[in-house]
Amino acid sequence: EIADIELVSIDQQKDRLSKVKDNLERLQLHAHLKCADLTAINTWWNEKLFDRILLDAPCSASGVVRRHVDIKWLRRSRDIETFAKQQKIMLQAMWQLLKKGGKLLYATCSIFPDENQEVIDNFIKEQSDAKEVKWSVDSEYSRYENQLIPSANHDGFFYALLEKN
Repeated sequence: EIADIELVSIDQQKDRLSKVKDNLERLQLHAHLKCADLTAINTWWNEKLFDRILLDAPCSASGVVRRHVDIKWLRRSRDIETFAKQQKIMLQAMWQLLKKGGKLLYATCSIFPDENQEVIDNFIKEQSDAKEVKWSVDSEYSRYENQLIPSANHDGFFYALLEKN
């Protein structure tokens, strides 16, 4: 079923947007694709607030190590802190663009709490109009309500749904 929505996709990497464009064309769907820094809002935003936002935040990719084993050797412990700071900045930027009553789904392919629940918990402490909406995936691989742990069948993944009061 195709929803009657206006979809905006933002990424800094042109090659990723090209893949999104190819998939949209293949599926005969439409979206506004913007190659931009998500946090440089004034360069891409048309001042129309969003009902829903999916923030697929950059992360250590620790949840996809089974498919990309080189991550073990490429990542350093200090990278986690860098990603967490970047995630916080992106979350704050997107929150300003969300309508009251709107929902933001925060997602990473990391299994580390520093990039996941800690980012969400700290954001909620600082943002009085944010609350986490609890929901979970019914799976034997599910952990802590909002995390899938890696298995032979799928990658590790974290998600948190926030609602703006």
